Amino acid sequence: MAPHRVDVRLASFAELDARTFHDLLRLRIDVFVVEQGCPYPELDGRDVEPGTRHLWLARDGVVLAYLRVLADPGGVARIGRVVVAPAARGGGLAGRLMTEALRLVGDRPCVLEAQAHLAGFYAGHGFTVTGPEYVEDGIPHLPMRREN
Repeated sequence: MAPHRVDVRLASFAELDARTFHDLLRLRIDVFVVEQGCPYPELDGRDVEPGTRHLWLARDGVVLAYLRVLADPGGVARIGRVVVAPAARGGGLAGRLMTEALRLVGDRPCVLEAQAHLAGFYAGHGFTVTGPEYVEDGIPHLPMRREN
């Protein structure tokens, strides 16, 4: 393995070892709860669902970016908890992560709740706004959907 290659990792909850799950949660909490100042129940029970897939990018074992793909009713995939470590931002990792996620989703419809300032990023991946802006944890969000 090249010393600075970014690796793509995919796992169900059952396939995650304790250290990896810790590192994934730490990134999520460091950004969503601490950096963005949003105290909310980060452990919502969906990480452990059989249909959930955890997708992350790592370099030399260090988690750089993460998202999860949930299996919602009706065959719809839901992308959530999209996060890039502060030190790794600006290098295209979010785009690479979304490309990998959409490869995993395949031709299923896919939804997400985008922070409003990132709607253009998600639009670039084929998502369209499906409803009005709303505020969650003090941050404006938009519901978005991609059909295929």
